[in-house]
Amino acid sequence: MEFKLLRINLWTQKTREEKVDEKTLRRFLGGRGLGAYLALREIPKGADPFGPENKLYILTGPITGTAAVETGRYHVVGKSPLTGILGDSNSGGQFGPWLRFAGYDGIVLESVSEEPVWISIVDGEVKFHDAKSLWGRGVIHTENVIRETMGITKPDLGSVLAIGPAGENLSKIAAIMNDKYRAAGRTGLGAVMGSKKVKAIFVYGHRKIELYDRAKFAQVARELAKKIMEHSVEQALTKYGTAVLVNIINEHGGLPTKNWTRGVFEKAYDISGEYLAEHYLKTNKGCWGCVIRCARVAEVKSGPYRTPVSEGPEYETIWANGANTLIGNMEALIKINYLLNDMGFDTISFGNTAAVLMELYEKAKNGELPKDKAEKLLSLLEDVEPTWGNADAVIRLVWKTAYRDGIGEYTAEGAKRLAEAFGCPDCAIHVKGLELPAYDPRAINSMALSYATANRGGCHLRAYSVSFDVLGVPEKFDPLKIDPKKAELVKWQQDYFAVIDSLIVCKFNTFADAPEYYVELLKAAMGWEDLTVDELLTTGERIYNVERLFAVREGTGYHDTLPKRLLEEPLPDGPAKGKTAKEALEAYLPVYYKARGWVDGKPTKETLKRLGLDEFLYIVS
Repeated sequence: MEFKLLRINLWTQKTREEKVDEKTLRRFLGGRGLGAYLALREIPKGADPFGPENKLYILTGPITGTAAVETGRYHVVGKSPLTGILGDSNSGGQFGPWLRFAGYDGIVLESVSEEPVWISIVDGEVKFHDAKSLWGRGVIHTENVIRETMGITKPDLGSVLAIGPAGENLSKIAAIMNDKYRAAGRTGLGAVMGSKKVKAIFVYGHRKIELYDRAKFAQVARELAKKIMEHSVEQALTKYGTAVLVNIINEHGGLPTKNWTRGVFEKAYDISGEYLAEHYLKTNKGCWGCVIRCARVAEVKSGPYRTPVSEGPEYETIWANGANTLIGNMEALIKINYLLNDMGFDTISFGNTAAVLMELYEKAKNGELPKDKAEKLLSLLEDVEPTWGNADAVIRLVWKTAYRDGIGEYTAEGAKRLAEAFGCPDCAIHVKGLELPAYDPRAINSMALSYATANRGGCHLRAYSVSFDVLGVPEKFDPLKIDPKKAELVKWQQDYFAVIDSLIVCKFNTFADAPEYYVELLKAAMGWEDLTVDELLTTGERIYNVERLFAVREGTGYHDTLPKRLLEEPLPDGPAKGKTAKEALEAYLPVYYKARGWVDGKPTKETLKRLGLDEFLYIVS
């Protein structure tokens, strides 16, 4: 099967096609894996994330847009302005399949455009369009205008990928959006797209995806779909969406509350998936080829938080902008989610940043910040009073951050830089510069290792160890008990999830599936008849090591630790009362490094040779 990249030089507006050879494809698959490999080879050490040397890889995988379930995703890779190491993010919706139907399996944005542009790709034909009139406008308006311009207004035909004002103004927590409400949110790659002055990309076409054995592929896809829909976790996602987790995690004492100072939120039910379904849900929705349909479509019909019919909010958005800021009003969260999507933000990073601002404000009022820092902070706030639970302040902060107005100049930089700027670096809860998601590792101790060793920074999608510590998949552990087997499972998940992100399919499949299914799908798709589970998982391990090598080469981002608050401040309430994450991390890290073949966070030469990564031995020499 041919895997074709479209390389776009934004400065010259010239394009060229490049075919990925089969050996490289088998070693890295596509998506995240191929992007990591190309980035390590092509982005020079020390490159400015906002400079012409950085590249943005927008990639699908070998089974994207096929009849297999949950294949509607794409992956974006580039050097992150937020972390300074390799950044990547994943999104669902329709864009990935339509990119393939348009004639290409991936796009590489190179150099920087002189003026704002948007790009259309239709049946292999690439055109550049003036985007000056769209610059400064929201994602929803941008998609509507582009669809009208292209004469394709039906939302299920073609797809638009776009950035909002957050990306244009180089907010380091900016997302890349698609289909209005879907986000490649993490690591600030929306700002990289903004730095290249690309407002949007429209894709549409009629290319048929090649498969080696279409009948066998369809048979395996049907078996996998059946297995997924019979699983209880998948059924809960269908009924209540990702926000079904709010009550579950809160009951375990692991719902980070008030900027990670507590683990239980007394208003959890009011922002839960159950409450959303009872009061505001219009319908549910799925990405391309989805049988789970976890997305929520909600509406607030009247009142101060009136919001039109739109997608969301998801669990992470509800937590970051709800429990973490003490906002317990679902209508406000639906509004905040709508605005964050339209402005083009990573909702996890934004919510963490808002919570940091609230803590800084409280400390400034109480005389707990250096006097000059407190005075500067208060002078910048203007019409924003970021008290705990103040939803109106957060709504105003969305606009200020997107356009870098007043305090927005600082919040646009993310939680870490905001906290440092005003004299309280430990107020920011991040790993390697990336704000943490919605699971407190003091209450779910396997997440201590998952967060600390995640290559892109604080992340729950490199290893979702909540699955076995809370949900009992593939087996149930005590989330408060230290068990070395958890460290081995984290490593296994990281390798497997690297495969999942490179194929590319939805991680929700993994509650019910097994690697064997993807071996059979790849045999049928690619003709790799001798492929085995061991080879597939080794591919995931290879990808994980390539990502880590990017950090080692940059000289930062390979120190695997957690924020001081999580290591030293015990939870004051809930089932995990009195717990920190220190003991768990210290117990798990040596087991993990031994399994990885790493020393002090760095792959050894022996590990690289075993994985066939000899070309990168110079990095660890």
